[in-house]
Amino acid sequence: MARDYYGILGVNREASDDEIKRAYRKLARQFHPDVNPDPEAQEKFKDINAAYEVLSDDRKRQIVDLGGDPLAPGGGGAGGPGGPGGAGPFVGFQDIMDAFFGGAAGGARGPRPRTRPGADAILRLELDLHETAFGVEAPITVDTAVLCTTCSGAGTAAGTHLATCEACGGRGEVQSVQRTFLGQVVSARPCTVCQGYGTTIPHPCPTCAGDGRVRTRRSLTVKIPAGVEDGMRIRLAQQGEVGPGGGTAGDLYVEIHERPHDVYSRKGDDLHCRVTVPMTAAALGTRLTIKTLDSEETVDVKAGTQPASTLRLRARGVPHLRGTGRGDLYVHLDVRTPTKLDPDQERMLRDFAKTRGEEVAELSKQGGFFSRMRDAFNGHA
Repeated sequence: MARDYYGILGVNREASDDEIKRAYRKLARQFHPDVNPDPEAQEKFKDINAAYEVLSDDRKRQIVDLGGDPLAPGGGGAGGPGGPGGAGPFVGFQDIMDAFFGGAAGGARGPRPRTRPGADAILRLELDLHETAFGVEAPITVDTAVLCTTCSGAGTAAGTHLATCEACGGRGEVQSVQRTFLGQVVSARPCTVCQGYGTTIPHPCPTCAGDGRVRTRRSLTVKIPAGVEDGMRIRLAQQGEVGPGGGTAGDLYVEIHERPHDVYSRKGDDLHCRVTVPMTAAALGTRLTIKTLDSEETVDVKAGTQPASTLRLRARGVPHLRGTGRGDLYVHLDVRTPTKLDPDQERMLRDFAKTRGEEVAELSKQGGFFSRMRDAFNGHA
């Protein structure tokens, strides 16, 4: 069954060439492997490319409109069962359609342009919490293909020009005769000499070797808005790869990676930190000075505060990326119990426990559970 190439690109059958191209570029940017590493997205990207290859070619699109699939297996290329090397009795549907539409249903599109759009690029940028919270203008270094300034994208050496391909006569395709059940069929395939361009470069540009672009390292400045989160991407239009032949550059995506902070952990726009307070301060109450990302705040710890209590400082977190306001800062209290007491401190604590009616066993005199078990086996009372 033929694939629904119109459905893959999300366009109707009456869509113009410009509408098909816009739909393709939109989906390609969404599912390009450099932007979306998901395996399903990569398969989707292959389908999108196949659909654009078919619908951007008039003859292939005619085959689709007639209910066929120009990319379906079974075509009789050169060397195959129906090609000149095999001289078989039958070839596929593609070559039969060539007989009616004048060739090239199997893949050739006549001369294809040397100038093509460039690919998108992605760059990882590491930032501190303060930078992602309040924004920053960060310098970045990009290693991409740029327009060759020697030939301005033409690919030819100074004073020279492109030459018409002698093998195909500038058509970008060559014809071959194949035998089918309908008789002899003349089909067309891309020219292997000029790679389907219809022209050759007798004297390539010495700087770019005919590609019209060179790789270089550039320095840019990217403006990071306040409130960005780890994993977010910022798009810089037309700062990606310049296309072959000096084609329009793709986009550059800057992916944000936030470095861990020594004090704060982040959840969305809220910040969290832990503060240790002595047992006596938790019991009697105290006042703490908390250093936030951009100020100092004094908070009261109420008398009788229990372990794992949390204090909330409103609007002291990260600014919201879209809109106004900020998240909150949560201070988690760890109550510290003393591990060593001198005799006077121990006596005072025991006296305090007695005033509260709390019985405290003296482990140094009674011993623990295993000490009492040992005494029982040794015959001690």
